[in-house]
Amino acid sequence: MAKKKTPKTEAPADAGKKAPKAKPAKAKPEAEAKPKKVGCLDAAAKVLGETGQAMTCQEMIDAMAAKGYWTSPNGKTPAATLYAAILREITTKAKESRFTKTERGKFALAK
Repeated sequence: MAKKKTPKTEAPADAGKKAPKAKPAKAKPEAEAKPKKVGCLDAAAKVLGETGQAMTCQEMIDAMAAKGYWTSPNGKTPAATLYAAILREITTKAKESRFTKTERGKFALAK
């Protein structure tokens, strides 16, 4: 029976070399500070503060759009969304909420 010849193991060609140095990171140009977008609740609080009277959610949405504070991003029922958000803030924050419900469907700023 003939013996099989096995190849000799050789050390890798780059075994004695050091790893290449890493390139220094490039400094990113500073991004311009964009003005923070005002959310629906913040805009509603601003509108209620300016008017000083209780408003329905639809009235708040119309006033926010007219003054340019906030517009709905393709939402079909922004008044319902605002209504739910205000109620959620009232229930979660209780006395620390910015809003208070004055009558059915109307909200005012908490004092």
